[in-house]
Amino acid sequence: MLAFLVSAIRLGMVFLFGSTGEILTEKSGHLNLGTPGIMCVGASCGCFAEYLYLKSVGPYASPVLAILVAVVSAFIGAALMGLLFSFLTVTLRANQNVTGLALTTLGIGISDYMIAKAGTSFGRASKFFSASLPFADDLGWFGELFLSHGVMIYLAIAVAIVCSFVLSKTRVGLNLRSVGENPATADAAGINVSRYRYVATCVGAGISGLGGLTFIMDYLNGNWEYCIDAFGWLSIALVIFTVWKPNLAIFGSIVFGALYIASSYIVGVSFAGKELFKLLPYVVTIIVLIFTSMRSRKKNQPPESLGLSYFREER
Repeated sequence: MLAFLVSAIRLGMVFLFGSTGEILTEKSGHLNLGTPGIMCVGASCGCFAEYLYLKSVGPYASPVLAILVAVVSAFIGAALMGLLFSFLTVTLRANQNVTGLALTTLGIGISDYMIAKAGTSFGRASKFFSASLPFADDLGWFGELFLSHGVMIYLAIAVAIVCSFVLSKTRVGLNLRSVGENPATADAAGINVSRYRYVATCVGAGISGLGGLTFIMDYLNGNWEYCIDAFGWLSIALVIFTVWKPNLAIFGSIVFGALYIASSYIVGVSFAGKELFKLLPYVVTIIVLIFTSMRSRKKNQPPESLGLSYFREER
């Protein structure tokens, strides 16, 4: 059970990065279905930058610098994908659903190309990411459950808490939420709708990209075994599951992680049964969506202008 919970937390933080970034984007009124591709690009940019760094310094790599290089590269690469999405949907007012799906296809292709150049094994680099606190083993189950994780796990939780605070307690968060609810009213109040949507989408994409890097470097121990776009779709589902609240996403991500890996810890389950178990997060999301829709509470509903382009001349 302890190993199951530890694994659920590690995988859950992949979803947490993805969902936190998507929540930030959707709060501005943008529905970015390109999150799976963005996570792939974030992972490939971070891994490729790590490959170049370790190749250049040889055995003299600094653990701190190695982590920073990968994290910054992953964030920038994913943010550029968010910038492309913003240009197409904010400036050119393209359909957000179609643009997001196209971005997913583009992101998967970019990651396949970059990984083909750098290779699929980053075992040496993953040791920097998975290093835990030295005294974790001395604290028994508590240390293994809460203190034995790598830096990306705690970074995911910190990012979610900061985003939750900004959205609910600051003037910037209030302006961002007003842009997502009613951009015409926000524009009339002097809020730059385009700027907020650009920044929220780019920053949100950058955060989501860190989820892809976390999955490769922490959960898979540096082995790029298969395409990771499925975790992007689960991250989007988690946004609905947690009713657009980053603080709830911390616990929701662990639940999703536990549901996704549950079949691996149950004896006697066939391959087909394991694949059915992986559908549980989606089933739970549908149930939550039906429940919140029936209750019709405003705070549990998506932003009113989600997925709609803003035409100022129609104000």
